[in-house]
Amino acid sequence: MNVTEAVATRRSVRAFLDTPVESETLTRILENAQRSPSGGNTQPWHGIVLTGEPMQELFDRVAQDLPKGREAFAPEYNVYPPELDGAYEQRRRGVGEDMYGALAISREEKGKRLMWFANNFRAFGAPVLMLVHTPKYMGPPQWSDIGMWLQTIGLLCREEGLDTCFQEAWAVYSPQIREVVDIPEDHTFFCGVAIGYRDPEAPVNNFPVARAPIEESIAWSGWD
Repeated sequence: MNVTEAVATRRSVRAFLDTPVESETLTRILENAQRSPSGGNTQPWHGIVLTGEPMQELFDRVAQDLPKGREAFAPEYNVYPPELDGAYEQRRRGVGEDMYGALAISREEKGKRLMWFANNFRAFGAPVLMLVHTPKYMGPPQWSDIGMWLQTIGLLCREEGLDTCFQEAWAVYSPQIREVVDIPEDHTFFCGVAIGYRDPEAPVNNFPVARAPIEESIAWSGWD
């Protein structure tokens, strides 16, 4: 698989097979991902890779607070800017509606939508969940470095036949995560990454995900 194929076939997978992922494969991916760029070579990313009983313990802890709804949410950063609007908000809402459309869950079926949302906190059935954190003093440039590292991991996973879902949703349960996972107090918890083999038959893995044309984000200067 070349890089273009990896980019084209990478997507947020939300239904995984229960096929185990070998630790040797994950080690190879993470070692290669260390080549990701970062300003001043700071490499500000940190991850904890869970599977088996430790992962289930986390799922069970979060499940205790799921019925509380938003009252139990305590993210350490804004997952989306409060002022998000325009095309950015339209894209965010659009992909959500496309996903629920693929699942045949209407806007009126709020209970079913909440039940589906809860799948986030079972990593969509993936056998591996990586939790990502970074020192609290790191700023936007270092967070952008973490993004480049995560994208590299996603593409390397595709090379290995694996898939990912980068889950900022986990951020809302940061206190609960810290109860069962050893994240340093002086670090910000960022996100989860579900890793495994996609279920190729699941409708949620097959709906088209729209991308804006480059004219909406790129300007050219000095070209004929």
